[in-house]
Amino acid sequence: MTSVALYVELKAKPGKEEEVAAFLAGAQSLAVSEAGTIVWLAARVDKDTFFIFDAFNDEAGRNAHLNGPIAAALMANAEKLLATAPVIHKADVLADKLPA
Repeated sequence: MTSVALYVELKAKPGKEEEVAAFLAGAQSLAVSEAGTIVWLAARVDKDTFFIFDAFNDEAGRNAHLNGPIAAALMANAEKLLATAPVIHKADVLADKLPA
């Protein structure tokens, strides 16, 4: 079972909404390559608000993700694409339902 997670809120700069959406869609292949990332989901809430949700079996997986290529690319592009810094919430998973 997954035990820890991340919830990251992103707010796009005006005029950068589609670039943020494309960035997140393009990050999917990087998430697939992360062995410790059990769940990775990027979604759009409204025109300029996005979120990423990740879940991991342990703290080592979460730390590897936070120090991995997706996080590095997000931080490298944050000033150009985002109206505010990403808001990263660490969470404990209480229950999950994942494909077998």
